[in-house]
Amino acid sequence: MNYSTELKQMGICVIVPTYNNHKTVKRVIESVLEYTSDLIVVNDGATDETPEILKEFGDKISLISYSPNKGKGYALRMAFAKATELGYRYAITIDSDGQHFANDIPKFVEVHRSHPESVIMGARNLEAHGMAAKSSFANRFSNFWFRLQTGIFMPDTQTGFRLYPLDKIKNLSLFTNRFEFEIEVIVKLAWRDVPFVSVPIQVKYDPNERVSHFRPGPDFTRISFLNAWFTILTALYHLPKRLLFKGKLIKLIKEEAIKPEETNLRKAASIGFGFFVGILPIWGFQLLLGIPTAIFLRMNKVLFIAAANISLPPLIPFIIFFSYMMGQPFVDSEPIPFDQLSQLSLENIHDSYIQYVLGAILLALITGLIGFVVSWGTLTALRKNPESVQSA
Repeated sequence: MNYSTELKQMGICVIVPTYNNHKTVKRVIESVLEYTSDLIVVNDGATDETPEILKEFGDKISLISYSPNKGKGYALRMAFAKATELGYRYAITIDSDGQHFANDIPKFVEVHRSHPESVIMGARNLEAHGMAAKSSFANRFSNFWFRLQTGIFMPDTQTGFRLYPLDKIKNLSLFTNRFEFEIEVIVKLAWRDVPFVSVPIQVKYDPNERVSHFRPGPDFTRISFLNAWFTILTALYHLPKRLLFKGKLIKLIKEEAIKPEETNLRKAASIGFGFFVGILPIWGFQLLLGIPTAIFLRMNKVLFIAAANISLPPLIPFIIFFSYMMGQPFVDSEPIPFDQLSQLSLENIHDSYIQYVLGAILLALITGLIGFVVSWGTLTALRKNPESVQSA
């Protein structure tokens, strides 16, 4: 089949942003040209041999170049604007680091036929040989936040292989310029009720040729701040909107909390871990640190978050008091009787900080253990373990 003609008739172009991927960019461009001549390449301030490589393609590609490097998000924004200017209605993005295969483009075309106004996301096999454990964790982390913020489950929200409807993007207010852009754009499209579809794709991780420009410190920090901001907006507006008008939130919570295929042990561990994190003396950071850990340990996130809310304001004075009291045996100080709870002030806590921290950790451990045992016992009494059902 002549996909080049079909893509042109559909108004689809392919976008390849690149920055210092001289080992792979030529192969990626050549493979894309086998499927379409409607190709936009963005040289995002490359300082290696990339500019010379791109010159070899001449007028076979539409080239955008600038310097210095401004980030993947900026490159994609420039490419989307160029594609719209050239009259394209859709754009397929593909990374230049060699991890994607252009022969998956027909899969996007097939799905696009039945979902013409959807964002189509390539889903990589995250258990594939060579996939770094930190990459798999980062993707699960991203998937969780996307679902929390939009109510939509996607198996791979970090993929760079996507098809976008350009008319949906041009009306968005986008402000990020680097890796977090790919999160911003899909969250905002989802908030505009643009449908999402996933398609399985191949992936290649060759450490000898693949170069990642993701910087764990600054890039993860920006992504975390963006997710925090989106979560606030979700809580204040988009989540109530889904709850009131679409019912997606209730469905999400029900699916996550019940999960019939999940064992009683995992559910109980999620609740116990939630109690533990909620009481830890890291006020303001419990969920920030606890959610990634829960995702990494494959716990039930809804049950974890619900249990972690043990530190809601009405309970905070009691948590502080019992933490303070349980830490007393470790230090040389006089305990404050329970009936004199009103005497416990922030100054007391500040003066005996070590006592409070030790007591809070001990209280967190005990409460978490109790929460686990009680939950496991209750679930075992009321619910058949999925493993038992399967073996029956």
